[in-house]
Amino acid sequence: MGEITTIGVVGAGTMGHGIAQVAAQAGFQVWLHDAAPQALEQGRRAIGKGLGRLADKGKLSAEERVAAERRVLPAAALEELVAADLVVEAVVERLEVKRQVLARLDDICSPHAILASNTSSISITKLGAATRRADKVIGMHFMNPGPVMPLVEVVRGLVTSPETTDAVLAVGRRLGKTPVEVHDAPGFVSNRVLMPMINEAVACLHEGVATPEAIDQVMRLGMNHPMGPLALADLIGLDVCLDILRVLQEGFGDPRYRPCPLLVRMVDAGRLGRKSGQGFYAYA
Repeated sequence: MGEITTIGVVGAGTMGHGIAQVAAQAGFQVWLHDAAPQALEQGRRAIGKGLGRLADKGKLSAEERVAAERRVLPAAALEELVAADLVVEAVVERLEVKRQVLARLDDICSPHAILASNTSSISITKLGAATRRADKVIGMHFMNPGPVMPLVEVVRGLVTSPETTDAVLAVGRRLGKTPVEVHDAPGFVSNRVLMPMINEAVACLHEGVATPEAIDQVMRLGMNHPMGPLALADLIGLDVCLDILRVLQEGFGDPRYRPCPLLVRMVDAGRLGRKSGQGFYAYA
């Protein structure tokens, strides 16, 4: 397995453009693709703004900012990722959508290319089975916001090779992140622990135990969490939280992962958190 110098990112939403920005800052050549041209353009603008904020804070020189921005190339078609050594898919958190994307990438990319998923809960083993290179399929779960959070959860599927894992751990370090290796299980470590806590916080609100502000304040001041669970759910997206809880419920067959009815109703109502302007809190 040769050195990884070029990275493709599929999906230009919040996570996708954040991953692309981090890779470009680290010196990788990046191709960013999204099936929606408007989303691709919005993602590129967001990368420019993100790099601009770093330059304004003195964390990047003007030259470094320009160089990083130029390293991100728009890919109108998925086929333009043909030369990538590593492709990270960051599309919607749905098993079949991700399997379809990975199957297409398997046809397009060179045999040596590693295919990674930014999934926050879906089985890497199931995703790898959609390709003919399951040994080169791995999870790279970046935290939100990608340019800021230091962790990358590196998830090995059942047949992910040690060579693939080592290569991705090395990329994670080159990105300036702390890669942590875990094995494939519903929700991995991060969301297997986090989502039940968020779900219980929603249940406390649903049962009238306390207001959203009080619940979050207890966890921030009493447990030293930097952000309360309801504010964090709004940041992640309530629809994403619901998807992950359903993956946990199905994967373990355990009723403790059943999503709180209030969370289901809020997603049904389109109150998804920050991205919709309204979740447990209102956003301008």
